[in-house]
Amino acid sequence: MPMKQLIPTLSLRQIKQIQAHIITTSKPNTLNILLSNFTHSHTPQNTFFLYNKMVQNPNSHNHFTFTLVLKACSLLHSHSKAQEIHAHVIKNALFSDMFIQNSLIHFYLKQNDIVSSCRVFDCVKYPDVVSWTSIISGLSKCGLENEALIRFSKMNVMPNRTTIVTVLSACISIRAVKIGKCVYCYSLKNFCEDNVVLGNVVLDFFVKFGDLGCARYLFDRMRKRDVVSWTTMVGGFVQRGFFEVAVRVFQEMVQGGEVEPNEATIVSVLSACSSIGDLSLGRWVHSYVSSKDDLVMNRNVGNALVNLYVKCGNMDLAIRVFCMLKVKDVVSWSTMISGLAMNGYGKHVLPLFSLMLIHGDTPDDVTFIGLLSACSHAGLVNQGLMLFKAMDGVYGILPHMKHYACIVDMYGRAGLLEEAERFIENMPVEADGSIWGALLNACNIYGSEEMILRTRQSLSKTRDVTVGTFALLSNTYASSNRWDDANKVRDSMRRMGLKKTAGCSWVEVD
Repeated sequence: MPMKQLIPTLSLRQIKQIQAHIITTSKPNTLNILLSNFTHSHTPQNTFFLYNKMVQNPNSHNHFTFTLVLKACSLLHSHSKAQEIHAHVIKNALFSDMFIQNSLIHFYLKQNDIVSSCRVFDCVKYPDVVSWTSIISGLSKCGLENEALIRFSKMNVMPNRTTIVTVLSACISIRAVKIGKCVYCYSLKNFCEDNVVLGNVVLDFFVKFGDLGCARYLFDRMRKRDVVSWTTMVGGFVQRGFFEVAVRVFQEMVQGGEVEPNEATIVSVLSACSSIGDLSLGRWVHSYVSSKDDLVMNRNVGNALVNLYVKCGNMDLAIRVFCMLKVKDVVSWSTMISGLAMNGYGKHVLPLFSLMLIHGDTPDDVTFIGLLSACSHAGLVNQGLMLFKAMDGVYGILPHMKHYACIVDMYGRAGLLEEAERFIENMPVEADGSIWGALLNACNIYGSEEMILRTRQSLSKTRDVTVGTFALLSNTYASSNRWDDANKVRDSMRRMGLKKTAGCSWVEVD
């Protein structure tokens, strides 16, 4: 029976007997094979026992021995053993071996020991491309992207594709656009053959910095594309608001059959469908997911589908998908709560919230926005105030401006204008445009000239007032035949360069 197959079936006592016998008769190459088998077995700790025996005999080990045992140290996160090996190779004048140096650099980086890895690297007299790539990659992964780029600028050997991928990833992290473009040009000049990993990071670079035209040009000319390439393009168009284009790219992906979409692709295209309200395409994606065994209806895909149906107003399908989810998280519950609130089912939100608590899921700030919005639209003032107090008092969630706006809107919809104004006065933060807009909307419904005047004065002193709030103020004056005041607001909007986007609506026809 081969040794690799035999090892997992032996007891520790038998392993020790075999090792003791082999140590006295075998050469380094034979023992290194056994050492490698231990390292890749289910019990890599046995590597240390064999290594300890091997180093006792100077003829039974070589530089590969140390690289193998350092790999075992990495798997077992044995920092102390690695330091022992480090000390041994220095003491025995083996530290100058490039394989050992690179193995030590790799180990320390895996353990996030940047200081030790840099010390080893700085002791390397002539670092090769593996040394440079390891230290650049390690620094970048540990959040020291600037230091990684400085090291790259000092690199005195030709980088390989892995080096370029690492450097471009660092450029993406710290938004070093100019450096990234220079590195990309270098790769074009020096690497003729297509490499899908390098191509994908280049795509990601241009997508992240908004150059979708260049990204699409490169994507169309890639001879090798995988699911990451397609997902990067679909996600990039979604992130930049080109939802229709994202959908078309997804359709090209499915119809072309080059690769099949994965979970990330599906979530991205469902997000695009939600943003443009394309229910029919969303349902087609849903059926596509259901037909693929390798695309499981997990939380991410399920949550994206619930969000789609909620945004499109189809609560029956939203509830059906929500109930199908075997594991629900706070996003699942919050999406359903917000969906019920925005589609006129506010009175069903509180029972759903109770069910959420029974399942042991803790609400977050987004959950409370949905809850307070539901109470506002359903006229549940007392329940809304109770939930608002529970945010900080029970769940330790500090309210932010959207929560305050929900309370003001809730008071306003119930006609409690004085309570709304008093609430604004007692807020621990200065009210922004959304708060005053909610109050102004209530004034417009229930009518209060004095409060409209006070609200206008507050708006004139408030930053970040949206164009919609100014338009509402103008319309409020116009509804009271105060045309001069309405025109003054419109003139102020023009001076500030604000323009109300025209509203639109659509009906989906089969």
